[in-house]
Amino acid sequence: MEDKEFKLSLELRIDWSEMDTYQHVNNVNFMKYMQSARVQFWEVSGLSDLYQETKKGPMLVSTHCDFKHPLFFPGNVMIKTRVAYMKNSSFGLDHELYNDDGVLCAVGRDVAVCFDFNIDKTFSIPEEIREQMKKY
Repeated sequence: MEDKEFKLSLELRIDWSEMDTYQHVNNVNFMKYMQSARVQFWEVSGLSDLYQETKKGPMLVSTHCDFKHPLFFPGNVMIKTRVAYMKNSSFGLDHELYNDDGVLCAVGRDVAVCFDFNIDKTFSIPEEIREQMKKY
C-alpha cells in the first residue's frame, strides 16, 4: 500500500454469530466489515446523496481481501479506509482491519465506478465529489 495516511476509520463490534467452526471470525464477515467502511466512505464523499438525488452513484466492481491474522469474539474490529486512486470514472479504496490490540488482521481493496443507473453507463466522477474524495 501507499504511504498515504488513513483518514477514515470505523469501529464495529464483533458479534458471536460471526464466529465459525474454528472459533474465529468467518472470512465472509471481513467482506461485510469492508462493505460497512465502503458505505461510510460513500456517505462522507457525497456519493450516497448523489445516488438518492439522481440515481447516479457508485457501483462496486471488484473487492479483494488478504487475511493476515484471525479476529475473535468478544472484541471489535477497526477498519481504516483511504482512497487508493481516482481515474476518470473509477476509484479504489484501500482498507486495513485491526483487532483491539492493534494487530493488522486483513488488508483489502475495493474498486468502484460511478454508474448512471438510468442509462446503464459509467460517468466521470463529478468535480465536487472528486474534491471530497481527495480528503480521504
